[in-house]
Amino acid sequence: MKAFVILGERKTAVITRERPQLKDGEILLKIKYVGFCGSDLNTFLGKNPMVKLPVIPGHEIGAEIVAVASGVPESFRPGMCCTVNPYTNCGYCASCRNGRPNACRFNQTLGVQRDGAMCEYITVPWQKVITDDAVSAKRFALVEPMSVGFHAVSRANVMDLDIVMVIGCGMIGIGAIVRSVLRGATVIAVDMDDEKLNLAKRLGAGYTINSKTENVHSVLAEITQGNGPDVAIEAVGSPVTYRMAVDEVAFTGRVVCIGYAPSEIAFETKYFVMKELDIRGSRNAMPEDFRAVLRYMKQENCIAEEFISAIHTPEAAGDALNEWAANPGIVFRILIEF
Repeated sequence: MKAFVILGERKTAVITRERPQLKDGEILLKIKYVGFCGSDLNTFLGKNPMVKLPVIPGHEIGAEIVAVASGVPESFRPGMCCTVNPYTNCGYCASCRNGRPNACRFNQTLGVQRDGAMCEYITVPWQKVITDDAVSAKRFALVEPMSVGFHAVSRANVMDLDIVMVIGCGMIGIGAIVRSVLRGATVIAVDMDDEKLNLAKRLGAGYTINSKTENVHSVLAEITQGNGPDVAIEAVGSPVTYRMAVDEVAFTGRVVCIGYAPSEIAFETKYFVMKELDIRGSRNAMPEDFRAVLRYMKQENCIAEEFISAIHTPEAAGDALNEWAANPGIVFRILIEF
């Protein structure tokens, strides 16, 4: 079978591998679409400390069930479209014991610590396969990144009375915006790109701020009567946006951090105490986040196809990564079609 592999910094290839063989309890999937994640881009650029090279990237999956092995429930049938929960959990670390397997200490995500799905076929345990007859394979490839944003909103305990600032309107930030809107919150979207902000507005954001051309503090003060947002969700991974979240969130506010910052960050730590902030990390997603995204995908007003910036063949995937690296601000999601 055909597979796309990242060999090293800015080095990729399309290789041939043996088609995987089914084991008991597994499902064989024919990959239709795989999305490029920011972690894949960092792997390509040599900036992902968690990856083991060479690696087949890809954990944002839209696939079709080809075959099932013994021990798989009858509800999984060949021909069904699906996605995959791409994380592992050990079952015995503190996170797993506390009912939060998404943050398992020993997690191995597809395409990072182990080979991913950017190939023609993969086999996975049936427990990791998520199906829905009303969702297409293309939309399934968008479920995992949106679920990460949905999970951040759950970590923030967002409710209808909240004003939520989402910093960064990429795919994960879009997920946070959608979930906050679904919960009835007032959303302020912050980004440097007007196209992304326009999409955020269409998805229900009540306000948008272009942090490149507007004074974020002044605009927030006007919107919130000087109080600041109740929740700040950081979905960029930049020292500037991390500090923005802490500086601008309201007293007794909640700050949720999704993005991985590439360097250490200096904070005015007095705000942690003065504001009595809740500062929380948000990693991956829980099964209920996947279910919530699927429910959204089936709504008539869902415009998921507009989240796709481009669709490429495996042979063009390396060039697509180079183009994304050169213009990171203009990309929502790039899909590779098999």
